[in-house]
Amino acid sequence: MPISLYNSLTRRTEPFAPLDPERVTMYLCGPTVYNYVHIGNARGPVVFDVLARLLRRHYPQVVYARNITDVDDKINAAAQEQGVPIGTITERFAQAYRDDMAGLGVAPPDIEPHATAHIGPIIKMIEDLLAGGHAYAAEGHVLFDVSSFPAYGELSGRDTDELIAGSRVEVAPYKRSPGDFVLWKPSTPDLPGWDSPWGIGRPGWHIECSAMSAAHLGDTIDIHAGGIDLLFPHHENEIAQSTCAHGGKVFARWWMHNGMLTFDGRKMSKSLGNVLLLHELLKLHPAEALRLRLLSGHYRQPLDWSEGAIAQAVSTLDGWYRVLRDLADIELPAGDLPVPAGVEAALCDDLNTPQALAELSVLADAARQSGTAAAKAALLGGGALLGLLQQDAEAWFKRDSGQAIDAAHIDALLEERRAARAARDFRRADAIRDELAAMNIAIEDGAQGTRWSVQKS
Repeated sequence: MPISLYNSLTRRTEPFAPLDPERVTMYLCGPTVYNYVHIGNARGPVVFDVLARLLRRHYPQVVYARNITDVDDKINAAAQEQGVPIGTITERFAQAYRDDMAGLGVAPPDIEPHATAHIGPIIKMIEDLLAGGHAYAAEGHVLFDVSSFPAYGELSGRDTDELIAGSRVEVAPYKRSPGDFVLWKPSTPDLPGWDSPWGIGRPGWHIECSAMSAAHLGDTIDIHAGGIDLLFPHHENEIAQSTCAHGGKVFARWWMHNGMLTFDGRKMSKSLGNVLLLHELLKLHPAEALRLRLLSGHYRQPLDWSEGAIAQAVSTLDGWYRVLRDLADIELPAGDLPVPAGVEAALCDDLNTPQALAELSVLADAARQSGTAAAKAALLGGGALLGLLQQDAEAWFKRDSGQAIDAAHIDALLEERRAARAARDFRRADAIRDELAAMNIAIEDGAQGTRWSVQKS
């Protein structure tokens, strides 16, 4: 079935058709690695991980790049504060980011370019912009001349003066216009720097993504994705510099932006003290529940984050995994898992993950009622496309809850309880149930015997 995606540039949903059906290209703006990321930073990687999974079903090759920004003023500040080279900071938090993404079930990108490994291509792109009259050098800086690109502002849908008035722009005497942005800036001896035609310096943030994207995906890519907060100025500036550096070629054919997260109805911010680090949330909650919550709203809309919402996500997964546990003895049909049409149709409609999750609930009900191998396979296949239901059902219910769990001891108590009930010693049987409850262990008696699960304290 055809895929339709909303294009932020044209402001409409359009049938997706890649430039080359044999090689689909997608670029996602990745993290600036100076600290652990917060949960809002994870929404884009999770959403566009689902898109990559969907595209791989429809096309023979998808080349997906997600960059690492490893030179930045925030990184410099952290390195100076700790008295270490910037690489010490960036290597630590780049790996932490990869680990956190893996915890959420996000597959690694095909390409993970680092800004510091692309200084040569960055300098070459700046030189091309200077030669084309789209940039100028001033006081050791090189800046992009926004007036040289008449289409500036098309992505945002507003004129340049309005954009600049509504955003933070650096006021500097060497700028010809307030909206001009830095491509290269000088470095003092205490800052990281590279030799260039304009002296020892380092790249501006915007030019990094343009150079890395072109180096690995080509001058024109199919999809450029990121958070809505990057639309201006970052993505607007990427369009300007890439288009001008490549002789007017279209930079990205589709622009896709995910909405921001709020916390209990309020914007996440350090000043409010409500920034939730993903690294910490992964210690407190099942990773699949975090992923489910991030997919529970349409990606283009804001999404509210709360403890209640996570509890609901855990409950939903409990229900789906309970079905799979009941069907544990049902062998799956041979071959790859099928992807149910309802789930795929929802995702082909501009990544409508709420509808896809609703379809998954329907599949769970069908599997519960029929108990067939085909129904079990459909539930697992639909879950796989969303990156859900990736664990063994028993392991889900016996997952780590932050307390030491001695499974052998629990099984021994259950066997003692079974023997007590068989001997009609119900007082002892009830005492064992109470003992297990005090250990946060819930038991469930059924036709398949007694099963246990860990309850959150």
